[in-house]
Amino acid sequence: MLVSTAIVGFAATSAQAQQAPATPPASAAPDTQADGTVGEDIVVTGYAGSLRQAIELKRNANAVVDAISAEDIGKFPDRNVAESLAHIPGVSIDRRFGEGEKVAILGTDPALNRMLLDGHALASADWGGNDNDPSSRTFNYSLLAPELVDRLEVYKSPEARLEDGSLGGTVIVRTRRPLELDANSVFASGGYTYNDRSEKGSIRGSGLYSWKNADETFGFLVAATYDKQQLVRAGVEFFGYDNADGSGSPFLTTNAAGQRVLKNPNATISGGTLADLDKAASPFGINYAYFQQQRERTSVSGTVQYRPASNLTLTLNGLHIDGNYNNYSQSMYTIPGAWSGADLQSATISNGVVTNATFGAATSQRNAQLDTLVRATKLKTDNLNFFADWEGDDGAKVTFLGGWSKATGGRNPEYLFNVQTKLPFSYAISSNSAEVNYTGDLTNPANYFTNPSNQPVTIEGVPYNVNGAQLNAAQIGGLDYSVTTDRDTFGGFDAVVPLGDGFFKQILIGARITDHVNKIDARGINTYLTSSKLGDQLGVTTLSTPDGIFDGTGGSGTATKYLNLPREAVIDILANSINTPLFYKVGASTRVEERTAASYVQVNFDQGGLRGNLGGRLVYTRDVSYYALSLPTAANPNPVPVPTSTATDYLKFLPALNVAYEISPQFIVRGAAAKVISRPRYQDLAASISQNDTTLDAGGGNPNLKPYQSTNYEITAEFYPRAGALLSLELYRREIDNYIVSTSIANQSFYNSLLGRVVDTYRLSSPINAGKAKVNGVLVNGQAEIWGGFGLQANYAYQDSSTDVIPGVTGTLNLPYLSKHTVNVIPYFEKGPFQARVSYNYRSSYFRALSRLNSLDSVAPYSQLDASASLAVTKNISLTVNAQNLLDETYIQYNGTRDRPSAFYKNGRTFIGSVTFRM
Repeated sequence: MLVSTAIVGFAATSAQAQQAPATPPASAAPDTQADGTVGEDIVVTGYAGSLRQAIELKRNANAVVDAISAEDIGKFPDRNVAESLAHIPGVSIDRRFGEGEKVAILGTDPALNRMLLDGHALASADWGGNDNDPSSRTFNYSLLAPELVDRLEVYKSPEARLEDGSLGGTVIVRTRRPLELDANSVFASGGYTYNDRSEKGSIRGSGLYSWKNADETFGFLVAATYDKQQLVRAGVEFFGYDNADGSGSPFLTTNAAGQRVLKNPNATISGGTLADLDKAASPFGINYAYFQQQRERTSVSGTVQYRPASNLTLTLNGLHIDGNYNNYSQSMYTIPGAWSGADLQSATISNGVVTNATFGAATSQRNAQLDTLVRATKLKTDNLNFFADWEGDDGAKVTFLGGWSKATGGRNPEYLFNVQTKLPFSYAISSNSAEVNYTGDLTNPANYFTNPSNQPVTIEGVPYNVNGAQLNAAQIGGLDYSVTTDRDTFGGFDAVVPLGDGFFKQILIGARITDHVNKIDARGINTYLTSSKLGDQLGVTTLSTPDGIFDGTGGSGTATKYLNLPREAVIDILANSINTPLFYKVGASTRVEERTAASYVQVNFDQGGLRGNLGGRLVYTRDVSYYALSLPTAANPNPVPVPTSTATDYLKFLPALNVAYEISPQFIVRGAAAKVISRPRYQDLAASISQNDTTLDAGGGNPNLKPYQSTNYEITAEFYPRAGALLSLELYRREIDNYIVSTSIANQSFYNSLLGRVVDTYRLSSPINAGKAKVNGVLVNGQAEIWGGFGLQANYAYQDSSTDVIPGVTGTLNLPYLSKHTVNVIPYFEKGPFQARVSYNYRSSYFRALSRLNSLDSVAPYSQLDASASLAVTKNISLTVNAQNLLDETYIQYNGTRDRPSAFYKNGRTFIGSVTFRM
C-alpha cells in the first residue's frame, strides 16, 4: 500500500530510485519467436499469464531478481504469501506450526532477510510462542493477506538504492494502486477452511473496491480481509541431551573414594558397562505436548492518490492488521536425570545413547510435571505512509517519502499453572519414535499434586509481606504479561537525474533517516499456596487428552493420555489462590533504540546489450540498549535488578555492482558483487536475563554485538526460448563475518524462586559474534507452457555452508535453515474456465538452532504436497478449492544425529473452498 515506485533494477528506461511504476499486464506479453524477433501479441491470462509477467520482470531486471505475480485482483497463487515465496529457487520456509511464517533466502536465517512493503520495512511483532523469534527483524507473512498483493519481488543481489539489512535477499511486496486500476474495480470472496487434525472449520472473506475519476487525477482504494484458522498440534519434544560431551552421566555420582558409581546401586545396565553409561548421552527431558491455537486475522487497507498536475502524484496509504493468536499449550514431561536419576532401575545403551530406561516412584519431589499455559495473544500492526512523486519532461524524477508503522504482540497475559506426580515411568526412544509409560493412571487427578516446597516469598528481590509478615508459600504458577512493541518512523528522498543517450543513462541519489524502537514491557502476578493440594482437591472439572491426538506423531505409551484442564479451570485455580499484586518485571523488560541514516549514489548504464548499475550506500547506525541485571552473591542471593544501558554505533560503506549482458535476445548472463550487513535481532542486543527455574536454563542478550557483514557474489545464465519459458542456472556465494550464534555456559548461579535459594547449576545461553561463515549454492530453474493448457515449473537448489569453530560446540555447523537440497515441482493445467495445479516441495535436513545444553537442533527432511483447482462459472464468478499438506507430513527435529530425536509434530491437512466475484 505504499506508492508504487520505479524499480531501478529493471530496464534503464523505466528505472527510478526506490519505487516502481505500474507493471504492464501479463496478458499483453509479446510472443518471442525462436529467432528472437517479436511476433504478434498473444493474449495469455490466468496462472500462465502471471508466470509470463514474472518472467518478464526477471528478464528486464539488472539485478538477480525473481518474482511472483497475482493472476488478477485478489487472486494470488497461494493462500499464504510465504508458501508462494517457497516456490522461488533458493527460498525456503519452516513449517513447524503448519503454515509458513518466515522465509530463508539463499541459505540464510529468516531474521537476516528483510521484507519491504512497497519499498520500506514494516514494524513487526509476533505472538510469543515461536521459540526462534525473539523480536527479529523479519515479518510474519501469515499476517499478510495475499488478496492485497499485486506481486512479490525477491532481490537476491542488492542495489545501492535498496534499503540495507539483508544478508540473503530482500523481499519487496508490491500492492495495487487506484490510478493503475480500472474505475469501479470490485473484488469479493468468501470461503470456508477446515483442518482435519483439529476437526474444526472457519469462515474467511475478503473484498476490494477501487475507483478513479474520468480524468485519472484522483482515486481511492479500500480493501478488507478476514481469516480464521483452528490449529491443533500434538507431538513429542526433547529438551536437549544430558552428558552430550561424555563428561559424566546424571545417573552416576562420585563417591568419597573418587569413584564413579550409580546413584541407585541396584540399577541394571545393558548394552554396555558402567563406564559406557557414564559416557552415554540421555534425554534431558521428554515432553508430550498438546497445543491448540485459534488464528483470527483481520486487515483493512486504504490508498488515496491525487494528481494535481500531470507530472506530480501524491499518495497516502494505510494498513491496519489485527491478529488474535490465542492458544493453549499443555505439556506432560519428565526430566530423567535431574529429577529421577537416583530412582533409575534399568538402562539400555545403544550407539552412545541411553535409549531405554525405567525409574521407580520418585524419592525426590517429583518424577514428572504437567504445565498448562493459556495465552491471550493479540497482534496489531498499523502503517501510514505518504509519497510525493514528481517527474520532469526529460525523465528527471524526485520522490519525497515519509512514514510510520507500529506493531504490538506477545503474551497479554499468559496464565501458568503446574502440577506434579511421583508415578514410576519408563521410556524408549528411536530416531523417529518415543514411548513413555507411567505405572498408574495419568488421567486421575488424585495422582497429581501442586508444588509442596514452601519458601519465603520475594518479588524482584523485595520480600513480599501478607498481614505484616513475609509470606511463606509454594509458587504454583502465575500470570505473565510480556508485550512487545515495535515502532518505525522514516523520511527521505530519492531522485533520478538523466544523463542522456551515452553509456551512462542515469544517476540515482537518495537519503533516508529511520528511527526504530523495539521494547518488551514485562509485568507479572505470582500465585502461591501455603499447603500442597492434590489434583482432585482443586475444585475444577478435569478432562484427558483427546483419543488419537498423538497418532502418527511417533509418540506412544500411556503418556499420550494424561490429565487435561480446561482453559477456564486454569484461570479459576489461579484466581482462587494467593496472588501478589501486579508488578513490573524490571529484569525482564528491555528497550532497544536504533537510529540509522543512509545515503546512496547509483549510476545506471546500458549500451550494446550491456546494462547494469554501480553504486554505494553509506549507512550509520546507533543502538542504545536499556536493560536491568540481577546478579546474586553469597551476601545478597536475590538482589534488586539494577537498570543500565549500553550504546554502540558503526559506519559502513556498502558498494554494489550488477551487470547483465544480452548475448542474444534469448540468452542473458549476469554477474553481481556487493557488500551487505544485517543487524542483530533486537532481543539479542538487550542484555536482560530470563530464566526457567524448573529446567535450570537461563538466557540473555549481548548489547555489544556487531552486525553481520557479508560479501555477496552471484553469477547467472538465463535462456528464454519463447514467451512463458525460462531455463536458468544461478551460482552464488556468501562470505560472512561476525556470524552470530547463541552459546551455552554451564554452572552459572541464579536465584531459584521455586526453591528459595541460589542454584549454581544453571546453563546460561547468550549470543556472541562467533567468527566467519561461508555459503555456496547452485540453483537450477525451468518453466514452460508445454501443450494444450499443460505447463510445468520446476527448480532445484544445492546449498552448503560452514562456520568457524564455535565455543562449546564440537565441529562446524551449517547456517540455520539451510537445506543442502531443495526441490519444487509444480505441474499445472489451464484451459477455458478450468484451472488446476499441484505443488510439491521437498527440502533435506537442516540445522535450526543451538538449543538447550548446546544441542544442535536440526530438522529432518520434509515434503509438502498441495493442490488447487478453480472453475470460472461466469465471467465474474469463480469457484476455488485448495488442499494443503496432503501428505500429512510429520515434522521431526533431532539433536545433531538422527538417533537423538528432539521433537515430533503433526499439524494436519487443511482444506479450503471459496467463491469469488470480480468486476
